[in-house]
Amino acid sequence: MKRFDPFDGYTINVFLDDDGEYLAHFVELPNVSAFGESPEDALRELQTAWEGVKESYQKHGEPVPVAPARKEYSGQFNVRIDRRVHRALAIEAAKAGISLNAIVSQKLARPTL
Repeated sequence: MKRFDPFDGYTINVFLDDDGEYLAHFVELPNVSAFGESPEDALRELQTAWEGVKESYQKHGEPVPVAPARKEYSGQFNVRIDRRVHRALAIEAAKAGISLNAIVSQKLARPTL
């Protein structure tokens, strides 16, 4: 069963601002925001704002942005690194008996603190 998500997969942040009002905004689209006297009011206002943003995109013939959590990813990640780092990783991978891609994938998969 599909769950109703009025924010289309975007991450929402709600906090009390310095003026005592609650501010709700999309983490990935910080320019889309709304205020309210309570967190619930701010979220309702944000939902209204988001509907307006989507209507504006559609009115101008532009695609509505897709939340990163809803995008499809290929699994390919290309990045240039310093030759010394490349060499060190290749040596580490060879010593571990695994491919360079495998060693980099393992390192990227580790939780970051």
